Amino acid sequence: MKIRSITILAALTGCAVGLTGCAVGPDYKQPDAPKTAGYTPPGALPSATVSAPGPGGEAQHFVDGLDIPGQWWTLFKSPALNALIERGIANSPTLEAAQATLKQANENIAAEKSSFLPSISGSFQPEREKASGAAFGLPQLGSFYYTLNSASVNVSYTIDAFGGIRRQVEGLQAQADYERFALEASYLSLTANIVTAAVTEASLRAQVAATEEIIRADEAELSITQRRLVAGGASQSDVLQQQTTLQTALASLPALRGQLAQEHNQLAAYVGALPAEFPASEIDLESLQLPTELPVSVPSKLVEQRPDVREYADLLHQATAQIGVATANMLPQLTLTGSYGGEATKFSNLFSPASNIWSLVGGVTQPLFKGGQLVHQRRAAVAAAQEAAANYQSTVITAFQNVSDSLYALQADAEVLAAQTKAESVAAESLRLVEAQFKSGAASHLQVLTSEQSYQNAKIALVKARAQRYADTAALFQSLGGGWWNRTDLANNTSH
Repeated sequence: MKIRSITILAALTGCAVGLTGCAVGPDYKQPDAPKTAGYTPPGALPSATVSAPGPGGEAQHFVDGLDIPGQWWTLFKSPALNALIERGIANSPTLEAAQATLKQANENIAAEKSSFLPSISGSFQPEREKASGAAFGLPQLGSFYYTLNSASVNVSYTIDAFGGIRRQVEGLQAQADYERFALEASYLSLTANIVTAAVTEASLRAQVAATEEIIRADEAELSITQRRLVAGGASQSDVLQQQTTLQTALASLPALRGQLAQEHNQLAAYVGALPAEFPASEIDLESLQLPTELPVSVPSKLVEQRPDVREYADLLHQATAQIGVATANMLPQLTLTGSYGGEATKFSNLFSPASNIWSLVGGVTQPLFKGGQLVHQRRAAVAAAQEAAANYQSTVITAFQNVSDSLYALQADAEVLAAQTKAESVAAESLRLVEAQFKSGAASHLQVLTSEQSYQNAKIALVKARAQRYADTAALFQSLGGGWWNRTDLANNTSH
């Protein structure tokens, strides 16, 4: 009997192996990359930007196919900036949460893979009972006591004949891949945000310094005007106009200081620190070096480099796998169960041949009527896959738009900086000339005020233009994917 049961079990197992050779539902194929030659129309942008004198005025060259370093922010050559980003990576709650989510997804895969294996359980049950002989047709025996010991090993195996389990595992693997690239996207956003916040803070600090310098100049000019009033060389109107100019500059200072404090707090949050415990940044615009060779990835590679595009590709993969799961649920479910054990009144006889018991059961369950539930679930899965495909396409379009926007912005930034540098130089020279003319009586006080305002505006605009160029350079690296494929840290090598 044992040999026969083993033969039956082997035959059923062989059938199961044969049936698990296919999986219903569509096989996932990642969509092809857009067949486009570039991010802008041919000839729309030159291969290099214009240059300007002064810090941050270097010409930037766009190099097709240039790879992106994993730590792209080091191209700004700022140890202080590098230290900030290292601190942010080490302390960011957002990255910690993303890593934990990825670990959870990997554990879910491991748990679901156990469905490929038989489920085995053991049981032991000692039983003491009082029985009546009448229950056995022997009333003359009266009542009696007996002990029954039962032990068994139970095996249950679901045959993945139509690949439902494999599709479920495939979907969970796609979910884990999604979480991996969500982690990469968080990493990229964090590093880019730290760079942008540090540049913005440095810009605001420079704007505050420039405004304070302007205020000192206005105060000196007011003192001169007041002395000229006493000497009869200026009118009360001239004094009031100068006071207005000074007060206007003073009024702009609190807002700039408030923005600076808020940006400092934002930077503290990015690096995982509390505002009161985060020291003043040591970064200023002059300490940053503008990268002069900028990568322009081959368009067909962008979909592989962008973490968000990879995220949505994995969501599409997961949705495709769910079609297979829904399809398999409509088909017969095959199970194989067996048990082997013994029953004896004495524990010492429990494993003797005479006490052996066993069973082997094969089952087929076919859904017959569920009110259309399974059909509609499959249709819902197909619609979800169509939605995922559309979202993927939208993400790809946005990715190309981001790169194109960054390229146009960098070209415009360079031109704006060159113009603002010239404007600031001209305004400064004009102010010196008008002030000299005013002292000799050849220019009016109104001309001096106009020149002062032009110079003030030009100086602030120059600071903003310089900072914008650094920020948009960081935005280009972010739009191209940030070089995560060239990193060897934990964020890139978390197993799945």
